[in-house]
Amino acid sequence: MTADDFRRIALSFPGAEEGSHMGATDFRVGGRIFATLASVKQGYGNLMLDPEQQAAFVDEMPEVFLSIPGGWGRMGMTHIRLAVAGEDILAGALHTAWKRRVDKNTKTAKKSGSRRKGSGKGKK
Repeated sequence: MTADDFRRIALSFPGAEEGSHMGATDFRVGGRIFATLASVKQGYGNLMLDPEQQAAFVDEMPEVFLSIPGGWGRMGMTHIRLAVAGEDILAGALHTAWKRRVDKNTKTAKKSGSRRKGSGKGKK
């Protein structure tokens, strides 16, 4: 797979948009990043997973997936080796990252809405 394949698949999900963060191409849903091409020069796409999802991908296909070094990796940020990933694998991994972000956005919106409604601020 290539960076163009990564882009095409990432943008195929509902609400997905291409953006840029610190000079690197990223993909967002609801204004929040779910994947990037920040490491494309090294042959990787980057997925924003949680640590459990990352462990499952890396354990199942260590030749395709690896943890990003350092603190980002400990939080679940994961490289996918584009040259060895098939389209089904890439699409499934991107979908997992996209779905995680959609679910997280929904939870955040519900919390914000309930805080505003029940805060009592401005009422006497």
